[in-house]
Amino acid sequence: MANIITACRIVCSAVLLFLPALSPAFYTVYLIGGFTDMIDGTIARKMGTESAFGAKLDSVADFSFIIVCLLKILPVVELPRWLWIWILLIALIKISSVVSGFVRWGKLIGEHTILNKAMGFLLFVLPFTLKGIPLQYSSGFLCIMATVAALQEGYYIRTGQEKR
Repeated sequence: MANIITACRIVCSAVLLFLPALSPAFYTVYLIGGFTDMIDGTIARKMGTESAFGAKLDSVADFSFIIVCLLKILPVVELPRWLWIWILLIALIKISSVVSGFVRWGKLIGEHTILNKAMGFLLFVLPFTLKGIPLQYSSGFLCIMATVAALQEGYYIRTGQEKR
């Protein structure tokens, strides 16, 4: 059941490709995709059906959903140069954490910390705020939070400590 819900997120990603960005139809499918992300893991744990395949499918679904959303939303918003640079720096922090975790522990590690989950929620809500809150105001806060979350995740990956 959980894998079917996860697969629905991949279907939502494909549907989003054909919808105008930030339209009512886009927001509806976007919400459905986000909802599947929130409940698939919970259902798998409650039903005792967690699996390596499910975890990989979830990663594929997350990746496809994020990429499609970026492809649809980035062309309709104007990001200042400073924001692109900050986003690149956050990506470099995350990439260096994954690489150093692989070098140190021999496997790809990503920590689902509370800060990472909070960032995921804030980024999920962002498209709904674009028409009411100018991006220059919300993006600074989001970048600060994302930087702290990336540094925390990197610390946990490098030290092998359990997330808090």
